[in-house]
Amino acid sequence: MGDAVVGIIGMGDMGKMYTRRLSEAGWRVHACDVPDKYDSLCDDFKDTENVEIFKNGHFVSRSSDYIIYSVEARNIDAVVAAYGPSTKMGAIVGGQTSCKAPEIAAFERHLPKDVEIVSCHSLHGPGVNPKGQPLVLIKHRASDASFDLVERILSCLGSKHVKLTADQHDRITADTQAVTHAAFLSMGTAWAANKQFPWEIPRYVGGIENVKINITLRIYSNKWHVYAGLAILNPSARKQIKQYAESVTELFKLMLGGHREELKARIESARQAVFGHMEKRGDDETELLLNDELLDRFSLGEKPESKERVRNNHLSLLAMVDCWWKLGIVPYDHMICSTPLFRLWLGITEYLFRNPALLDEVIDTAIEDNTFRADDLEFTFAARDWSERVSFGNMDGYKKKFEEIQSYFEPRFKEATKVGNEMIKTIEENLRSRQKS
Repeated sequence: MGDAVVGIIGMGDMGKMYTRRLSEAGWRVHACDVPDKYDSLCDDFKDTENVEIFKNGHFVSRSSDYIIYSVEARNIDAVVAAYGPSTKMGAIVGGQTSCKAPEIAAFERHLPKDVEIVSCHSLHGPGVNPKGQPLVLIKHRASDASFDLVERILSCLGSKHVKLTADQHDRITADTQAVTHAAFLSMGTAWAANKQFPWEIPRYVGGIENVKINITLRIYSNKWHVYAGLAILNPSARKQIKQYAESVTELFKLMLGGHREELKARIESARQAVFGHMEKRGDDETELLLNDELLDRFSLGEKPESKERVRNNHLSLLAMVDCWWKLGIVPYDHMICSTPLFRLWLGITEYLFRNPALLDEVIDTAIEDNTFRADDLEFTFAARDWSERVSFGNMDGYKKKFEEIQSYFEPRFKEATKVGNEMIKTIEENLRSRQKS
């Protein structure tokens, strides 16, 4: 491909994915992680062409032309402080963290002045094919030639390049990811608190519930720091997670109090703010992201023989749209920079809010049906608890809570990951084919 050497500091799941993709495309890669992983990494990549594993970041920094720090956002300052001064003269440095504020600050604080800065962020997990997925590129301190080189190096991922500033990136990722994660984290917490495996309960099988269950388990099967870094270190995220907890609480109080008209008016205001603009477009543009056939296809449990669908008030979805309304967020504005999880989440909220009969049923259920009251109570507690942990900047508290719930669901991760991957793949293909038609 060229003479440039790409350095990867941090060989977690994303670092390894980048290393393999870059090496397969013909780029030479110098990589490292913490010293005690040196031997295992050498063994993992012993048969991989174009990859050389080094003992630490000093060797990677001094020998590479474009260095990517693929480390946890909370550790970025310490790692750049350690290895940044060893950066090769005139090299380009970037990061792959989900939160750019601390990353850019670390680069400006610790890198030599001659070093250029071009950062990136793949908006998907390591298990998702990067082809067609958004890849944010941030030209913070670099010449056009250096930025072009980074684009050429990363083009082997086959992703859609989205050019933003660091501030724009953090605002958009907060809009599309922070609240989405909070909703699924809260669902898992509520199910664990009630000692439920929801796919074993008929009322949680099929349709919208399939997305809720699969994505919740997908999140809890990942590493806690992926979500904690985005929530706690992103300046825009705390406000949004706080608003989601407030929306959940206020809507639940309206349900408990039987305030049908007030609940209905609030839901309609949120619907108009988030989805109203779509009613003014043509038919092709207003086609739903998801449909019944897709939603029913992917289930961890057996769907009951009865065709009667169990009604749900879908508090988590009502609160999401209410939250977007209160924050003035129009989620469609950020589709170019969205993750697969966000597109699924937007898809099921759209599925609910653009179906008047289903939305009326949800309101009736919220007022008249107590079936989900215990679940909703735990969900409300959970949303408020996650918000408080984030607002206090409590990394240890976040980790403890996450791993506690993670251990509860762990026996089903393997199956859930398989089903979740197939669900994302199928829905992504469906969306791409729809866009072409």
